Amino acid sequence: VFFLSLLSFLCLLALSGLCCDDTTSEFSVRLYHRMQAAGGQENILFSPLSVAVALGMVELGARGASLQEIRQAVGFGHLLPGVEFSLLQNLTEALPDDDAHYVIRFANSLFLQEGFSFNPDFLHLMKKYFRAEVETVDFSDSAAVAERINTWVENHTESKIRALLSADDFSSVTRLTLVNAVYFRGSWKNQFRPENTRTFSFSRDDGSEVQTLMMYQQGDFYYGEFSDGSQEAGGVYQVLEMPYEGEDTSMMIVLPRQEVPLASLEPIIKAPLLEEWANNVKRQKVEVYLPRFKVEQRIDLKSTLQELGIKKIFTNDADLSAMTDGKDLYIGKAVQKAYLEVTEEGAEGAVGSGMIALTRTLVLYPQVMADHPFFFVIRNRRTGCILFMGRVMTPEVIEPNDHDFDSM
Repeated sequence: VFFLSLLSFLCLLALSGLCCDDTTSEFSVRLYHRMQAAGGQENILFSPLSVAVALGMVELGARGASLQEIRQAVGFGHLLPGVEFSLLQNLTEALPDDDAHYVIRFANSLFLQEGFSFNPDFLHLMKKYFRAEVETVDFSDSAAVAERINTWVENHTESKIRALLSADDFSSVTRLTLVNAVYFRGSWKNQFRPENTRTFSFSRDDGSEVQTLMMYQQGDFYYGEFSDGSQEAGGVYQVLEMPYEGEDTSMMIVLPRQEVPLASLEPIIKAPLLEEWANNVKRQKVEVYLPRFKVEQRIDLKSTLQELGIKKIFTNDADLSAMTDGKDLYIGKAVQKAYLEVTEEGAEGAVGSGMIALTRTLVLYPQVMADHPFFFVIRNRRTGCILFMGRVMTPEVIEPNDHDFDSM
């Protein structure tokens, strides 16, 4: 359950009092583009935050070229060696265990093959920086190991992330699995009223349409219209930032024009553009039509990270000698499973009843009609830290025989 996280490196820099760093945010965007290239017409969801922490845990145990690959790929090459661990520690300690505004569950664990032992200094640093648990298992009993890890993950994510790994993910040669889980639940500052939710047609980029539950509200949000000078993104596109309670955390939605596929907008997404959006949206009254959606995705990050330059830790050339004296120790699995649900309350929302078709009305204010694919980030507005990044190509689909669905 290699819940890897990149963009939290930018959180960690910010939360420690340093500004967000373009190199780390660029690394996060590069990871998104890799997933996009392999994703076809699928939804995407991953947690840059968890990638950073998991890579930090591996970095603690790495030496030589294995260590340098991680530092270079993530953008830490300009820092003094070891500084990033204090930054990561500040990040994780800044996340509340429980808060009235939002809930974030954050847990790390290393699972090592029985018969190996961890370096005591490594164990001490893992607890100091990451509050991480360390356990030994017998990977040859793959079914039992999968069940044990899956239960651990489920318990640490309020039962939202299930069945992360299967027996097929392990073999008699598996020696090390790194598990990092993060779960977020926030409540909107301005909640949608369930009675305003209606069935609506969502136009997918392949030309097909699905019926979904469309939430609606008129309220004060951060909003801006942007244009790509080269027309690569299809001209003007909209950016809407909707704060969660407490206003420290928000969801930023980036929506191309109705007739422009998201694939035309995605190539322009770069780290500096994320900052440009955040700095230039203005608070104003906006009409928002946003589909309820739930994205749950399991991503094999091993090949993606290798493409980004982090290669040795996955091969026999790995040098993890700061972690354990075991020879030929390398990471066999790099998997992330992320879960995000967006509803009227921002958490699990009630289903509205008596749905009727929604029609466009006279537009008095800027209107964000997310009835086609969009890109999003969930970020800390104060620090720029990105908790989740992804896209919605298909929201929750309402079948005609569902009790929520009225004939259109």
